[in-house]
Amino acid sequence: MKFPNDAFDLTDKTHLVHFTEPTEKLKCAAELILASVGENAEREGLIRTPHRFAKAMKEICSGYALTAKDAVGEGIFEGEGGIVSVRDIDFFSLCEHHMLPFWGQVSVTYLPKKKILGLSKIPRVVEVFARRLQVQERLTKEVAEGIFEVIDPVAVAVRIRASHMCMMMRGIRKTGSETITEFSMGLDKLSPSEADRLWKSIE
Repeated sequence: MKFPNDAFDLTDKTHLVHFTEPTEKLKCAAELILASVGENAEREGLIRTPHRFAKAMKEICSGYALTAKDAVGEGIFEGEGGIVSVRDIDFFSLCEHHMLPFWGQVSVTYLPKKKILGLSKIPRVVEVFARRLQVQERLTKEVAEGIFEVIDPVAVAVRIRASHMCMMMRGIRKTGSETITEFSMGLDKLSPSEADRLWKSIE
């Protein structure tokens, strides 16, 4: 379905009932956007844009179909003791307020109890929660909770540094800003020096 650029009623959603498949709904959404901004969806450069948009959005938001347990799979092993830290894991996500990208690095540290994660599984847990519409604060919390759920460590801490396109392209338009969020679980079970070591491992 192609939408005309003129006299288009954005409040009329009757056309949506014809689409049951997510891919078709996403294509429809792209066509709505193109029509709404005054573009000609029939011109050469845009003919396949709805298809490409649908494919991209399905990939970017693929985390809804997965859990932390799915990401980890069989990558859980007997613990050897000592702090485990993985720093500067690249991630990309979409801000749920404007559906614009934000991206940066996630650093994760935990003190095992009995089980440890395969190191490649920590970035996979990050991916599960980053590939959803997000806010950075919730993403930080969900990564920590996901790791806590699958291996029940003594403590876990997560720090995220990110840049937000919604601050760069619109509104305040500050291109050099960086947002830092932190979330931890179980640190009350540690001594102040142990908790300090955990945080310093991902500075």
